[in-house]
Amino acid sequence: MLRGLYDWVMSLASGRYALPALAVISFVESSFFPIPPDVMLIPMVVAKRQAWWRIALVCTIASVLGALLGYAIGAFLFETLGSWLLDVYHAHGTFERLVGWYDQWGWIGILAGAITPLPYKVLTIFSGTVAFSLPVFVAVSILGRGLRFFLVAGLLYWFGEPIKAFIERRLTLVFVAFMVLLIGGFVVISMIK
Repeated sequence: MLRGLYDWVMSLASGRYALPALAVISFVESSFFPIPPDVMLIPMVVAKRQAWWRIALVCTIASVLGALLGYAIGAFLFETLGSWLLDVYHAHGTFERLVGWYDQWGWIGILAGAITPLPYKVLTIFSGTVAFSLPVFVAVSILGRGLRFFLVAGLLYWFGEPIKAFIERRLTLVFVAFMVLLIGGFVVISMIK
C-alpha cells in the first residue's frame, strides 16, 4: 500500500500541476489544514532536483500568504471560525497559556512554528487573535518558512540520489518517522504550560 501511495505521489510531484498543488497545500496548511507541505515538497525536489529553489520559493510564498489567512481568522473570525479550529486541534488550553508570554516573546513562537513540525496554524491564528505586530509576524514567517523549505529543498538537491534511494529502500521507516514528527508536533503544542 505504501509503495503504491509513494509511486502516486512521485508521479503527481513530477506532473504539470505539481507547483500549483504545492502552492495550495502550502497555503492551507499555514491556516487550517493538518498535513504539512513537505508531503509534496520532498517528492517534487526528488523528482526535479534542478528546480529545487523554485519549488522552495513557491512553497515559502504560498505558506506565508496562508499564514496571513490564519492571522485574519484570528483577528476577524476568532469567535466563530478561529474558536472552532482550536476545538478541532484541542488547542484552547494551549491558546490561553500562551497569551501572557506572547506579547514579549511571540516572535520566537512564530519562528519555532514556522521551522519545526509544531502546528504553525495554531500560532498564525493566535497571532491575529492577540493582534501581534503584523510586520513582525510577516518578517518572522518569511524567515522561518524560508529557512525550513529552502533547507529541506537544498539538502535534497545536494544529496538527492542517496536520499531518494534511502526513501525507496526504507519507505515504511520514513513514513513512520514522518508521522511521529507530525503527531509529535501536535502533542508538544498541547503540552505547553
